[in-house]
Amino acid sequence: MSDGFNHASASVFSILIGLVFGFIILLISNPAQAVDGFIIILKGGFSTGAKGMGQVLYFATPLILTGLSVGFAFKTGLFNIGAPGQFIMGAFAAVYIGVKWTFLPAPWHWIAALLGAAVIGGLWALIPGLLKAYMNVHEVIATIMMNYIGMYLANHMVKVTVYDSKKALSMNVADSAVLPKGGLDYVFYNHLGNTKDMSTVNCGIWIALLIAVVIYIVLNKTTFGYELKACGYNQNASKYAGINEKRNVVLSMVIAGMLAGLGGGLLYLSGANGRRIKVVDVLAVEGFNGIPAALLGLSNPLGIIFSAIFISYITQGGNYLQRLNFVPEVIDIIIACIIYFSAFSLIIRNLISRILKSRREKARTDEAVPAEAQTVAEAEATVDIVTAADTEATAQTEVKEEGSELL
Repeated sequence: MSDGFNHASASVFSILIGLVFGFIILLISNPAQAVDGFIIILKGGFSTGAKGMGQVLYFATPLILTGLSVGFAFKTGLFNIGAPGQFIMGAFAAVYIGVKWTFLPAPWHWIAALLGAAVIGGLWALIPGLLKAYMNVHEVIATIMMNYIGMYLANHMVKVTVYDSKKALSMNVADSAVLPKGGLDYVFYNHLGNTKDMSTVNCGIWIALLIAVVIYIVLNKTTFGYELKACGYNQNASKYAGINEKRNVVLSMVIAGMLAGLGGGLLYLSGANGRRIKVVDVLAVEGFNGIPAALLGLSNPLGIIFSAIFISYITQGGNYLQRLNFVPEVIDIIIACIIYFSAFSLIIRNLISRILKSRREKARTDEAVPAEAQTVAEAEATVDIVTAADTEATAQTEVKEEGSELL
């Protein structure tokens, strides 16, 4: 049984546990409508047709990037819990460029905004990377502190530069900075009479998928990716092999920050139907949701795509639960339980691997016992043949000696 199957089965098993636990919560809170509520959760984005699935992809876009950010750091031996701060700083950079740099025409305007988001996100992760590489400051502590600094700094910068005081939000970006739909508006919409109820999905999902493929190739098909993973496995051995481990630690954090910052840019460059930055003292939830996306995808860039879409799918299904007599807090608890149990996929994977390993060892032992018995039997038969030959040779020698004496 392949390791890929073991990894996938561990993630699926974790999802099933989370769903069962969520159903138990529904039974406790509202037994009469628990089954209907659970069905709505399973239907997810399909509850509202094509538009719902478009919304699933829209909200999965930043999750793919933040999941890649966390997963990339995992692959290189680092725990980037600073994705929320990198995400919001990248989002601010994208919004600022989208509002202020109106001298750029489309598509250069939104491309510049995305590049700015990635650069600022990378620079925000540079500080924890330097502290980790040169002062051995644990990246978890450094990135947590940078999360709050980033949140407060982004709020302050929004108020100073791109604040809409009437709505207590950031301003709308210029039309030239809005991400194009990329043909998805003709795919994910619902016909309602003579009007079209369209989703907010745009070409950001294509960009996220492309970035995931690029990260997969870098990690698994390039020398640079091999060096990064080698430093993650053992920095001392990598240093002995001639790899600059300090440089790779810094680069790993910078790339992770760029991915998270790009996720913020993709989310907030969606025009009037998208999002605008709220000046509130709350860390970006998209950054934290990148952690379970990476865990559920086992830090594999391709696996993170599916895990991010699943988390977005479940979230959309939870939002539709408000049609029944469920308070919003119950929805959040259910989603949190599913995400929480998805974090156990690594433990379950190790458990499955141990069980399969013990079974393989037992099978090899069972096969070795008959072989050993056969070998012993063959050895005994050989000894008997040799003994018989010796006995016959001795008898012939005695006969010859007796014959010579008679002569």
